[in-house]
Amino acid sequence: VQLQASGGGLVQAGGSLRLSCAASGRTFSTYVMAWFRQAPGKEREFVAAISWSGDSTYYADSVKGRLTISRMYAKNTAYLQMNSLKPEDTAVYYCAAANRYGLSTSGDYGHWGQGTLVTVSS
Repeated sequence: VQLQASGGGLVQAGGSLRLSCAASGRTFSTYVMAWFRQAPGKEREFVAAISWSGDSTYYADSVKGRLTISRMYAKNTAYLQMNSLKPEDTAVYYCAAANRYGLSTSGDYGHWGQGTLVTVSS
C-alpha cells in the first residue's frame, strides 16, 4: 500500500486541523492505520492507531481527548482530527500502516506516507 498524508498547516494554539492519509490499492481494509509525529530534534513518536474494522482505537497519553483517529473505507482514507492544539503538538505528522493491531513502535510499521507539517503558534 502507498500512503499520502496531507492537511498540515499553521494554526494558533487552541485551534483545530484535520489530517488525511490517502491509501492506494484495494487492500486498505486489511491494514491497521496509525499516525506518528516527529518534532525538531526529537525521535518519531506514536500518536494514534485504528484497527482494521475501525471499531477500536488507541492513543498516546499526550493526545488523548484532543486528537481522534478515524477511517473511511469508501475513500481509502484515514484521518486525524486535531482539536485544542498546543505548541508542543508542532511536528511533522506521518501516517503509517501495519498488519497487526496494538503496535506503537515506528519499526513495526512497514508502510509510510511522506509526512505533513503541523505548526502550532502560541
